[in-house]
Amino acid sequence: MSNIHEECGVWGIFAPGRTNVAASAYYGLFALQHRGQESCGIVINDDGLFSFYKDVGLVSEVFSRSVLESLPEGNMAVGHVRYGTTGGNGRENCQPIVVNHIKGRMALSHNGNLVNSAELRRTLELQGSIFHTSSDTEVISYVITKERLTAPSIEQAVNQAMYQLKGAYSLVIMSPSKLLAVRDEHGFRPLCYGVREDGAYVVASETCALETVQAQYIRDLEPGEILVFTKDGVQSIQDHCGKAPKTTCIFEHIYFARSDSVVDGVCVHEARIRAGQRLALRHPVEADVVIGVPDSGLDAALGYARASGIPYGVGFIKNRYIGRTFISPGQTAREDLVKIKLNPVSSVVRGKRLVVIDDSIVRGTTSARIVALLREAGAKEVHMRISAPPFLNPCYYGTDIDSRENLVACHHTVEETARLIGADTLGYLPAEDLCYLLGSDKAEGFCDACFTNHYPTEIPAEGGKSRFEYKISEGRGRHE
Repeated sequence: MSNIHEECGVWGIFAPGRTNVAASAYYGLFALQHRGQESCGIVINDDGLFSFYKDVGLVSEVFSRSVLESLPEGNMAVGHVRYGTTGGNGRENCQPIVVNHIKGRMALSHNGNLVNSAELRRTLELQGSIFHTSSDTEVISYVITKERLTAPSIEQAVNQAMYQLKGAYSLVIMSPSKLLAVRDEHGFRPLCYGVREDGAYVVASETCALETVQAQYIRDLEPGEILVFTKDGVQSIQDHCGKAPKTTCIFEHIYFARSDSVVDGVCVHEARIRAGQRLALRHPVEADVVIGVPDSGLDAALGYARASGIPYGVGFIKNRYIGRTFISPGQTAREDLVKIKLNPVSSVVRGKRLVVIDDSIVRGTTSARIVALLREAGAKEVHMRISAPPFLNPCYYGTDIDSRENLVACHHTVEETARLIGADTLGYLPAEDLCYLLGSDKAEGFCDACFTNHYPTEIPAEGGKSRFEYKISEGRGRHE
């Protein structure tokens, strides 16, 4: 139960005829809700006429029955669930972004984070561009729109824009007649597509969102690939493929992705089981029961139990009606939410020596509260095991870790951290074992910079998710 913010989830559909694509988008976004809980939006394309609705809140809150019924039928739609790693969480930063320009309209959903967004934005502003949001998604939309003025098609405009975009971006783009799926040349963030029995093509951040709308998974996009969906079928543009090493974010398998998803051919559930097995090998301990912290700690706990021979138990009941703890503003509110979100099963933990598996430790405050809950329920010993290495570095590719200041592992040894959170012992998954999550013994094909400081791109000089906020708040005092 990490304090790490997720990035975003993108979704799109190209249907062979006019149908209720809004309902499909709703179900697809609902399946991706774990990737972003700040805001969401859907844009419908009805023969070139765009209709949209987006707002702050969960999918079920924003898209009431009356809102969904107000959206027209169409043959295309794009959707988005957001946690912003660049820009504030106000309504102006909700996605998808809709752009009107001389060559038509465009709707764009983005998952990831550019490392050169500040540089691009400054250049665009000097050329006369006026920004209405504080997110780097608007930067991407402007770069594509600028290229579209001279490009013969939207796909060629995107192809040219990719030479300027650096960092992480999985995009779903809708023009009046085409749907595009785009993945950056490193493949930082997941993106896949499938097809339904009615011939509709569906694009999503994760396979679980395909299954929700009865689309059969075809494949993941290759890093650097552009897929173009039209009435004539699917076209693949691979001009940017193979230009950079593949570095998919390893934290997708540890925490971000839903357990039933498959990311780049790797089952997330199995990856987390392997993480638990490696933890048991690296950090054995005498104990009575292994429990996991819902949700992403459960699979790893099962793996630890299998490898260690210690029985697996259900140690926590999770209140499913509360959003993830990082959503709440301020540390006090976050800790209060932990109290009502997780409830220990006393009959499982009382008088027992526990191995507790969680996906990460960031500040240490949530882990401390979890250990305290188990102590209060009568646990005899609490041995904390983490299915990721210690966080030591900021992330620039879509995970909201933008400073070393609050990372407990940067300031305390493992033993000191164990004392801070109240655990008897603490063990992290070694960074050299991350490859085993992907079923390999070679450390390649993924990004682990937040653990190792090995960044696959140049890092930006300007950081922080709110670095553009002043642009929209000048003259009004503070941003509201």
